[in-house]
Amino acid sequence: MPMLSSGFVIAGAYADKVRRTLFAQMGDYVKRDKAWAQKVAYAAAQLNKFLYTIIIRLGEQFKVDKGDVIRVRIEYDIDENTKEVKWKWETLQLEVFKRIPQDQVDAVVKEFTAKATEVLAATVAYSLKKLGETFDGDIVYTITLGDREVGAVVVMPVSGDLAILKVGAVIEPTPVVLEKTKLVIQPSQDLESTLKSTLSTIIQSAKHVSYDEALKMINAIRSKVTTKPMESIKVIEEEES
Repeated sequence: MPMLSSGFVIAGAYADKVRRTLFAQMGDYVKRDKAWAQKVAYAAAQLNKFLYTIIIRLGEQFKVDKGDVIRVRIEYDIDENTKEVKWKWETLQLEVFKRIPQDQVDAVVKEFTAKATEVLAATVAYSLKKLGETFDGDIVYTITLGDREVGAVVVMPVSGDLAILKVGAVIEPTPVVLEKTKLVIQPSQDLESTLKSTLSTIIQSAKHVSYDEALKMINAIRSKVTTKPMESIKVIEEEES
């Protein structure tokens, strides 16, 4: 049975490493059929979302941060009929190379793998902060998770009850680019609250991309209102011997 192993990678850069590793392992399938590329990208995004939830908990309990080195291992099945990568959640192993007893890390992983379906279905609690407006009236927002900036979006107001999300991108919990979406503003909401309440749903159907591609889009958006670029994570990783 195939296994994905991330090798040693800092916690802040695991998502891109997981995606690259899975695409490398599934390379023959991706070359053979374009539909596989979408399915592999989706599978990587699901694993990254799941890992994000666990790593956030480890950060809260044991002060694990994005500079700490981790290693992820998980087995998966390949369903050639439905063209799916199916993660075997019960095999997930997450090692954190910090002074934390491994049995305590294992306990957190086991807690989440026992409710994998629920974790994957949960929405991510994004917040928004207005960065400014373009010369033609578009509004640029930065997207945040907690105190971290993780994305950006451009919205074009059309009327009091309608706006268009023109483009956007996020890098956490997994890198995606958002495509044009109509936003219907309810009488009880304003533009920002409507965008915030629908953002997680929009992201679920977004295009899964590499970390570099998502970051490039974010900084292109930020440049529209002359905001300084979001810095890239300095990835220091080591392959397993």
